[in-house]
Amino acid sequence: MKYFFFFLFFSLFAVSEKVEYIELGSEIQDPVKIKSFEKVKPKNIILLIGDGTGFNQIALSRMAIAGYDSRLYLDKLPFTGISLTHSADNIVTDSAAAATAWSTGHKTNNKFLSITPNKEVLQTLPEKLYRKGFLSGLVATSSITHATPAAFYAHVDNRYKEKEIARQLQGSSINIALGGGKKFFDTDRGNINYLYNLEDLPKDGPGSVKRVIGLFANDGIERGEASPTQLAMTSAAIEHLLSRTSNCSGFFLMSEGSQIDWAGHDNDAKKLIEEFRDFDATIKEVIKFINNNKNTLLIVTADHETGGLQILKRSKNLIKVQWGTGSHTAAPVGVFSYGPGAENFEGTMDNTDIHNKILNLLSFNDLEDSSCAY
Repeated sequence: MKYFFFFLFFSLFAVSEKVEYIELGSEIQDPVKIKSFEKVKPKNIILLIGDGTGFNQIALSRMAIAGYDSRLYLDKLPFTGISLTHSADNIVTDSAAAATAWSTGHKTNNKFLSITPNKEVLQTLPEKLYRKGFLSGLVATSSITHATPAAFYAHVDNRYKEKEIARQLQGSSINIALGGGKKFFDTDRGNINYLYNLEDLPKDGPGSVKRVIGLFANDGIERGEASPTQLAMTSAAIEHLLSRTSNCSGFFLMSEGSQIDWAGHDNDAKKLIEEFRDFDATIKEVIKFINNNKNTLLIVTADHETGGLQILKRSKNLIKVQWGTGSHTAAPVGVFSYGPGAENFEGTMDNTDIHNKILNLLSFNDLEDSSCAY
């Protein structure tokens, strides 16, 4: 009898492993030049986050977009490392704790944003850089108050307090923030230029003193002709920041492909590939930018893997994939880099190390306090 109850319990609570079949791709990728950057120091940092992107998400996207024998633009980045992702209170992190690690260089609990496990405020990377005359920007295909972007300006004990997070963004040092989340904002607050269409981004140069918050959806940004992509928002943010750094030390930009993670939670491989296509196109655009702005460093990584994705076999032109969970896993994730200082991101590192490596490359402790004419 006890074996019957064990079997019943296991049957009720066993993980459902969803299987999908994805068509093999054959798209031809445009060539991009990869340069060397000897004796160049970075002035600008671009951090691209593929939320929920583990190594198998990359492998599946490669096969579905370009095929077995071709490469993504991500694959062209010359330096590769591995990041460990655990949080202070769990071997499986969430986006809030992982983004806090990048933003502050400290571990914290899941759901916490840029505070210690004891709820003490941690200084964020944009806050540190602001004192040294840097501009900062954020892009997300989720709401701009979602966990990953929020860790770069908010200090709260629950990532779901999005109205409070929105209020903290309005009072932060972030120069430009583009994403969704309009329903969380009181747009009467602050000396801020609120945008609802990306095309309305002002091109008024360094003389503008207004910060920009672009809100292109009530919550997350839906795919469609009227909605801006990660590529479009990232390109606009780079142009905006670059046009205003003539009197500044440089800029920091974090851009997240947020909904790669959502596809993992939904166990939806087709959605995953669609989101990754936009993410990889963003990488291509940043590579081209760096080739014309050699003092810019690109770092690409993920907060965690989502979905326990497995790639099992090929049948003719179909790839069989299987999902193990609808949640995050503790799998390590990749770190890919290009530009001056990229060699520092090889090998195995903790996610907190990314923060510290950025500051070291900028010679942060040697920089004098300054203000940026913005």
